[in-house]
Amino acid sequence: MKSKTAILIAAIATRFIPHLPNFTAIGATALFAGVVFKDQIKAFLVPFAALFLSDLVINNVIYATYNEGFTLFTKGFGYIYFAFFLTVLIGQIGIKKINTKHLLGAGLSSAVLFYLLTNFGAWLGNPLYAQNFSGLLMSYAVGLPFLLNQVLGTVFYGAILFGSAYVFAGYRFRSVASA
Repeated sequence: MKSKTAILIAAIATRFIPHLPNFTAIGATALFAGVVFKDQIKAFLVPFAALFLSDLVINNVIYATYNEGFTLFTKGFGYIYFAFFLTVLIGQIGIKKINTKHLLGAGLSSAVLFYLLTNFGAWLGNPLYAQNFSGLLMSYAVGLPFLLNQVLGTVFYGAILFGSAYVFAGYRFRSVASA
């Protein structure tokens, strides 16, 4: 248990190193937690706690000059955290066997889901976009580079997370079908 949590914390730390926008381990951590934690509460609690705590640092230390006072939650956090919740579920349900095909499929689907939800949230009520279908499509077009980075980051860090758990922590992945 401690090694799995340590791996997740290390992955969340990727949010603090220089990186391309959305090229972090955040998506991979949610998939990983969905697979490795048998306890449903831990499967959601550990990555959400890491996400929330890193958000607090990012919002109140790194980007403090852009916020008025202490920021508990960033604007649009509901869409971000809901996408993260669904990503844990994808890890639990969508990864039937730890192999390249399932990890790539789960990584791609979770990144696309994150992109669709968060760009919808960025569009809704935002004066930068027309509040019609055309404006929604514009928000999705603007977010395309972030989608590519999200996919690449999730796949890259997913390989590192699952590989590290196997090699360094001795974690033997269970087959979801046999659990």
